[in-house]
Amino acid sequence: MEGQRVGAEFFGTALLTFVAAGADIVEFVTGGAIGHSARYVAPALVVSAMIWSLSGVSGAHINPAVTLAFVARRSFPTHRIAPYLAAQFAGAAVAAVVLRWIFGGAVEHGITKPTAFAPWQALALETILTLILVYTILATSEEKAVVGKNGALAVGGVVALCGLAFSPISGASMNPARSFGPMVASLQFQYLWIYVCGPILGALLAATIVSLTHGPPTLETRLAADGKEA
Repeated sequence: MEGQRVGAEFFGTALLTFVAAGADIVEFVTGGAIGHSARYVAPALVVSAMIWSLSGVSGAHINPAVTLAFVARRSFPTHRIAPYLAAQFAGAAVAAVVLRWIFGGAVEHGITKPTAFAPWQALALETILTLILVYTILATSEEKAVVGKNGALAVGGVVALCGLAFSPISGASMNPARSFGPMVASLQFQYLWIYVCGPILGALLAATIVSLTHGPPTLETRLAADGKEA
């Protein structure tokens, strides 16, 4: 069962990274053929699909920030932190290597990084956007009517919203693994700290705010975080 959880996190994060980074790469190599909207709706759709497909196996975290938020919420066992994070980062790295095999050096265009804005602005934005995303994940997991698969629409919608509105500033990653993969494939780590620190801070803030708005975690939260029962 543990192997299934880890495998699901690896596979889900790999698909997310392949689509999210791949859309940015395809936009570059085709000279803008798919457009801004498609670039950020596509990851939202794959996130929704992975929640529907994998939430019953691993909880479909597919994001280290989400895993750490569930831990901070006291609804996810600490002994699963390392396997989940390892699977997520490994899945993202493998997806990026596949993208490099297909597109060569253009994989560097799948890297999330500040554009014409200062690094601190990108850091602030990644913190706030991740707070919005993770708050939505944690809050929907509290509600029996929308727990697990039925939260896919809300979560996918937030991913699309953040990407469509704010991606020109920071790339709207909200996911350390998604940013890490293309950086590994390109050996460019200059801005990795933004996409690790921002999402983690945002996730911890979200867990704190959910505790204030919803109180202690419910059984539904634990089930949503855990996927299969131990």
